[in-house]
Amino acid sequence: NVTTGKPQPGVAISLVQPSQNGMVPLGNTTSGAQGEFKIDKEIPPGPGLLQATYQGNTYNQILTPRSPTSGVQIKVYDSTNKAGVARMLEHLILIEPTLDSIRVSETFVLGNETNTTFNDPAKGSIQFYLPEATGGKAQVVITAPGGMPISRPPVKITPPGFYKADYPVKPGETRMDVSYTVPAADKFAGKVVASSTATHVVTPPAVTLTGDGIEEAGQEPQTKAHIYNLSGLDFNVLIQGVGSLRGEPSPAAGDDSGSPQVEIKTPRIYSQLTWVLGLAFAILALGGVMLFRRGAA
Repeated sequence: NVTTGKPQPGVAISLVQPSQNGMVPLGNTTSGAQGEFKIDKEIPPGPGLLQATYQGNTYNQILTPRSPTSGVQIKVYDSTNKAGVARMLEHLILIEPTLDSIRVSETFVLGNETNTTFNDPAKGSIQFYLPEATGGKAQVVITAPGGMPISRPPVKITPPGFYKADYPVKPGETRMDVSYTVPAADKFAGKVVASSTATHVVTPPAVTLTGDGIEEAGQEPQTKAHIYNLSGLDFNVLIQGVGSLRGEPSPAAGDDSGSPQVEIKTPRIYSQLTWVLGLAFAILALGGVMLFRRGAA
C-alpha cells in the first residue's frame, strides 16, 4: 500500500492471461497479514497479468515471459473522493468538419500528484456535454498511468445533455478522450462544465470558427491547427471549411467520404479498440497543441 507505506492484507488478487477470446483466468487468492500472496499456477506461453482489487479499484502488474515470478510486488493505493486530489491539467475540444458530418474529440488530462486514488462514483471523474443529435452516444477512451486504453460508457447526469465518465484517477496523469459525430452543418454549439483549467477549441488548418463564446489565440506551429480560447461555459460558432488532423486526404485530393485510406483489422481481443486507433492521429496532433499551450503558459 503506497498510501500507508505498509503491506496491505485482504487484497483480492487474480492471475489472468490475455487471449483472442478475452482474459483467461488462471488463479486467484487474497493477500495475507503481511501483504504476501501466492498463486501456484504455471503461466502458459505469453504474458500474464496480475490484477489486485482494493477499495473498489483494480491495479495491474504485467508478468512478461521469462520475468521473475517470485518477489513480485503490486502497488495499491487508498481511495478518496476529496476534491482537489485530481485536478484538470488540459481540456481541449477538437472540431473536424467533413462533407457529411462533424467529428468532435474532447480531451481531458487529469493530474494526481498525491499517493491516493481519486474515486467519486457520484460525480464521476469528468463531466461533459453531448449535443442532442448524438442521442447520448459517444466513445469514451481512458488511458491510466502506464495502462492500455480502455472504454467506458457515458452516464447521463443533470442538467439535460450532460454526462459523466466514472473511472478512478490514480497517481500520475490520466487521459480521457470523448468522441462523437453529428450531421454536417455550418454551425455548432457546445457546452463545458466549470473548471479551474481553461478550455481551448482546436480546428484543422483549413477550418476556421467565428461566433459567440470563443476568442482566436493563434496557430500551433507544427500542425498549423487553429486554437481558440473559450471565454465562457458555452459557445455557438459558424464553421468555415472542412478538414482533419487525422492524416486523411482532403476532399480536394479526390476523397470526399471522410473515411481513412487504410482499413485496420485486429484480432478479436482488440475489437473494441478499432475506433481508438482511428483517433490516433488526432490524439498525436492534440498532444502537440497541449505542449504548445503549456509552453505558452
